[in-house]
Amino acid sequence: MVIIGITGGSGSGKTTVVRNILDKIDRSEVAVLSLDSYYRDNKHLTLEERRKINFDHPDSIEFDLIVKHLGELKKGNAIQEPTYDYLTSTRQEATTPIAPHHVVIVEGILLFSDERVRKLCTLKVFVDAEADDRLRRIIERDILERGRKVEDVLARYEIVKSMHQQFIEPTKRYADLIIPQGGMNHVAIDVLVSMIMQKLNKRSASVN
Repeated sequence: MVIIGITGGSGSGKTTVVRNILDKIDRSEVAVLSLDSYYRDNKHLTLEERRKINFDHPDSIEFDLIVKHLGELKKGNAIQEPTYDYLTSTRQEATTPIAPHHVVIVEGILLFSDERVRKLCTLKVFVDAEADDRLRRIIERDILERGRKVEDVLARYEIVKSMHQQFIEPTKRYADLIIPQGGMNHVAIDVLVSMIMQKLNKRSASVN
């Protein structure tokens, strides 16, 4: 199994990079996990308390669970990926079954802040983008997909910026490949796909 870790700042284009990879690799060979699904369950908190949670801090992620799930996939066991509701900031009862595949892509802004996750990744990728571009994407995403108001997104951005500088940007040094300009950099994505295929071919050769 080849585990591809993809990280980068919020709004950097990670999801677009993943989509482009899936367009170039047989989809039946790939499973995709989102670190966003592993936010801690906050049902025990009041709605007001949940609104104060800093979701750009590593403590907001249940890393123990995603490390366990990646380990299970490597063993050939299926997992149940959690489902997270951004409007209520709680984990839902429903889960998504994920079967082990030849390629597992896991993406999220804080992915490389956990050493155990880094060690599990066969290939580590950092998606880079200008701060202004990331802000525009954050506003569009949070309004359309997460039901937030423009003023709330802008007010939250100072925290996002601070957390990016403290916890995300420093993890660029762990990357095997940096993709500038996010999902629009088709040359870099082609290089990434070639690297994935090379690792798959090496695994197949070693098995045979």
